[in-house]
Amino acid sequence: MKQSDDGLYMPSFQLNQVIRSASVGKVVASANPAFEVGDIVSGFYQVSEYAIVPGGGLRKIDTSVAKPSDYLGLLGMPALTAWSGFTIVGEPNPGDEVFVSAAAGSVGMLVGQLAKIKGCRVVGSAGSDQKVKLLKEEFGFDDAFNYKSETDWDAALARYFPRGIDIYFDNVGGRMLEAVLNNINMKARIPLCGMISQYNQEWKQRFGVRNLLNLVGKCVKMEGFMCGQYLHRMGEFLEEMTGYIKEGKLKYKEDVKEGLDSFLEAFNSMFSGDNLGKPVIYLGPPQ
Repeated sequence: MKQSDDGLYMPSFQLNQVIRSASVGKVVASANPAFEVGDIVSGFYQVSEYAIVPGGGLRKIDTSVAKPSDYLGLLGMPALTAWSGFTIVGEPNPGDEVFVSAAAGSVGMLVGQLAKIKGCRVVGSAGSDQKVKLLKEEFGFDDAFNYKSETDWDAALARYFPRGIDIYFDNVGGRMLEAVLNNINMKARIPLCGMISQYNQEWKQRFGVRNLLNLVGKCVKMEGFMCGQYLHRMGEFLEEMTGYIKEGKLKYKEDVKEGLDSFLEAFNSMFSGDNLGKPVIYLGPPQ
C-alpha cells in the first residue's frame, strides 16, 4: 500500500483506490455466456458485498470437492504458493530436513503438510505457544518452536536440526534467514516466498544478512518466486492437491471474521500475528 519498488507483482497503492482481495462469490446476474446465475466463482475483486467483474477474471469452482472458502486457501493462491515453492523450487527428497518460518500462516501450514507427504522431517516456527501446539497436534509437524520465546535463533535451529537444514521455506527474511544460513546443509534449497519481517521498512533500514558467503561454500540454491509464474501448472496443482484432500492428508484452518466491518481487523492480524489460521471474512453465515 506504500510507494516502493521491490519487484513484486502488485502496483503501488493509489489514493482512493478500491481495495481488492481474493474472493469467492455467487453469480447473481450475468451478461457473459460462460457464467450462469447461481454459479460459484473465485477471483480477485473489490472488497464489497456486490461487485461487477469481467468474466475473464473469474473461474468456476467445484464445491463438491471442497467448501467455497477452501478456494481462498486450501485450493487457492496460498496453496498454489506452497505447492509451487516447495515442490518445484524446493525439490524435496525423502528424508530431507525442512524448516518453515511463519509456519502457522496460510502458506506455511500447507508447506509443512506437503513436506510430510513427501517423506521429509519438518520443523516450523510461529509466534505463539498456541500456534506451536497447532502445528504439532493438527498439522503433523515433527516439531515447532515459538520464535518469540527463543532468545538465540542460531542455537535453537542447531538444537532442532542436529543434522542441518536441507530446505528452508522462507516467509520472513531478516534475522531468521541469517540464522538458517549458519545451519544450512550442502546443496540445500531456499525458496524465498516472502520477507514479512522487512515489509514495512524502507530498504536502507532493512536487516542486512551478513553470512551470505555460506551460500557459496555450501553450494546452496536460494530462489525467489511468485506463484503467478506457475499458473500454467494449475491443472497439475489441482489434481495433486484434490487427491490429497480426498485421501484426508491435508488440513486447513481459517481465522473467521464476519461482515465487511471486520476487514481492517483481519488485515492487520496478518502483520501482528494475532490470526490463528488464514483470515477469511464471510459476508453471510460461515459455510
